[in-house]
Amino acid sequence: MTSRTLSLREARRIALAAQGFAGAGFAMRRAGGPSSRQDLARLVDRLGVLQIDSVNIIARAHTLPGFSRLGDYKTADLDVLAYGGRKRRLFEYWGHEASLLPVALQPLMRWRMARAASGAGIYTGLARFGRERPDLIRKVAREVDMRGPLAASELSDQASGKGPGGWWGWSDAKRAIEWLFWAGEVTTFTRRGAFERVYDLSERVLPKAILDTPTPSEAEAQRGLLRRSAAALGVATERCLRDYYRLDAADARPRLAELVEAGELLPVTVRGWERPAYLWHEAQMPRRIGASALLAPFDPLIWQRERTEELFGARVRLEIYTPAHKRQHGYYVLPFLMGERIVARLDLKADRQAGVLAVLASHSEPDIAPESIIEPLAAELALMARWLGMSGIRILPRGDLAAALAGSMPAHA
Repeated sequence: MTSRTLSLREARRIALAAQGFAGAGFAMRRAGGPSSRQDLARLVDRLGVLQIDSVNIIARAHTLPGFSRLGDYKTADLDVLAYGGRKRRLFEYWGHEASLLPVALQPLMRWRMARAASGAGIYTGLARFGRERPDLIRKVAREVDMRGPLAASELSDQASGKGPGGWWGWSDAKRAIEWLFWAGEVTTFTRRGAFERVYDLSERVLPKAILDTPTPSEAEAQRGLLRRSAAALGVATERCLRDYYRLDAADARPRLAELVEAGELLPVTVRGWERPAYLWHEAQMPRRIGASALLAPFDPLIWQRERTEELFGARVRLEIYTPAHKRQHGYYVLPFLMGERIVARLDLKADRQAGVLAVLASHSEPDIAPESIIEPLAAELALMARWLGMSGIRILPRGDLAAALAGSMPAHA
């Protein structure tokens, strides 16, 4: 099969369009128009996954991709989609790490749940616990059945206490309910605060139409997940297609070959990429991308670091665990996408006590004229502050953009 060749710019436009940075939805963001719950539902369906992370320096990680593409949307709408009774549109499971996924993907995850129940594809310690304590796991399952919905802290069997510093300090009851979560027997009914899961039986939480959907074979499910990742990425290498839903190479490679044979994935060469790539057969390539958006570190556009370097020439790293004196850009850094390029990086913090969005550091990318990005960057910061309910913006004097950015802020900011 003859491989088509794409320029790097063409690959970027395809990738950005696939990720929701083009078309009517993003045009509405630029115009400052309101975003509805349906807009949000369509976006999450397009992305196929929102990664959940506990860091809340600005906002919860799974809320930020919606802001980057829709602007000033209501995060309460995301809660309704995820936890709004039997008509919910999303559910929690291990997609790309801990994730919110469209409920339509639940049947495609059942093979992973079945493997987890057999002790495969699951954390080693949790798999071992499943083998050693099936009695407690069944006891916890019965308790959730009889008393649920329940948080792990509400389970009656807490006598074993917490291990001395090991395995996140989980009690055995917590391990049991997490094993049930991996195996798909329970799922998140809701959350209390930002972090505490409240569990119930999956059959009482998920929409009936999803529960009634026949379980596909492993091969069918893996092809389905690769289709979703290909549609969400537009053009990608094998590794990136697998990484989107954390598929092993042994599972993914035969399925990729089948999708190529079916004409759904088209082998392509992208100039400047060392690895072969695949183009989704329905991918769109706009003539231009007019994006202007801050991107969370866990945004699906940039979470695969090698892909980010290949597409944008930007080496993006999460520096949270880097000692402060060794950080290059800051603690929780958001790249700024303007047009088709990443042009700046901002270390941001929502100072909720002071009611301001703090810009702790602001750096331009190499070969970017700082004066060309100040106005759109200031507008993006103002939009984020409004979305977060902050009354102003505080610019700290760190980074080559700081002085000009501070001078561009309205007096009340």
